[in-house]
Amino acid sequence: MSSLNSTVSPNAAFVRPQFFYINGFSNIPHVKYYYIFLCFVYAVTVFANFFIIFIIYTERCLHTPKYVAVFNLAVIDISESTALIPKLIHTFLFDSQFIAYEACLANMFFTSMQSLTLVVLAYDRFVAICFPLRYHIIMTNTSMLVIIACVWVFTATLILTLVLLITRLSFCRSIVIESYFCDHGPMNRIVCNDNFPNSLHAKICTAVFTFIPFSLIVLSYVCILSALLKIASGEERLKAMKTCTSHLMLVIVFYLPFFIAYIAAFMSIFNSNIRIICSSLSSTIPPMLNPIIYTLKTEEIIGAIRKLYKRNKIITSVLNQ
Repeated sequence: MSSLNSTVSPNAAFVRPQFFYINGFSNIPHVKYYYIFLCFVYAVTVFANFFIIFIIYTERCLHTPKYVAVFNLAVIDISESTALIPKLIHTFLFDSQFIAYEACLANMFFTSMQSLTLVVLAYDRFVAICFPLRYHIIMTNTSMLVIIACVWVFTATLILTLVLLITRLSFCRSIVIESYFCDHGPMNRIVCNDNFPNSLHAKICTAVFTFIPFSLIVLSYVCILSALLKIASGEERLKAMKTCTSHLMLVIVFYLPFFIAYIAAFMSIFNSNIRIICSSLSSTIPPMLNPIIYTLKTEEIIGAIRKLYKRNKIITSVLNQ
């Protein structure tokens, strides 16, 4: 490892290495079982999210703004898991920890759009409960598609800027990245020229992708709770709150492991191996649980699955006659 740290000369004016070394875990016995576990997580993630996509696509009753956003969340879950988990397994399970400079930059496009999609779903619930009479005017499939397109363009612009800023950095201290993928933070710590623009942009991205969405979600539920308290009927109040249950569970599943990993990294209360495990789980578990939560906790999805099952059963019985 020391030879990798001294691969480049600290006196060089500008150093752009040909490759980086993804350090990942160190001195953990039986760590390969963790990668096998991630294989299982990835298989469930892909199957469950494709199942949700199929159900929403085939059932016309689910062609609503809310489920357009859920469809988008499933696409994001598959995309982000595919960008991260297979590469992580290939890197460590097959001892392929060297990654080319250009491939490392491409790998950095992995980011979490889940938080912004959760904000979109929170906005949908906010309009549905606080402005029920205007919901179908404000929230249409077209308006939801426009919102989602703006989220994708906005995210791509921020991440592209982040990656382009990396190209101005000189890596003369080390080529070892203390993470499980080409993570911007650990890369920022091994440069030897001015990284203030990168640090500033990274802080902006952290705020935009994490803390601002969380604040907006909390604010939306404060407004929703206020609107629910104005409903006289307890039964109607409970019925309205049930429409938010699945979304609230998604928020908890996404933010709880993230904040645990973030606080652990910030306070340095765990060693690097524990931080990497927390970080990797916070990136891989929510995409697996999201479709399961929506399947089990949403009456419309359960109803659509039952209709699909009955339809297939009728078709099968007709074909067998």
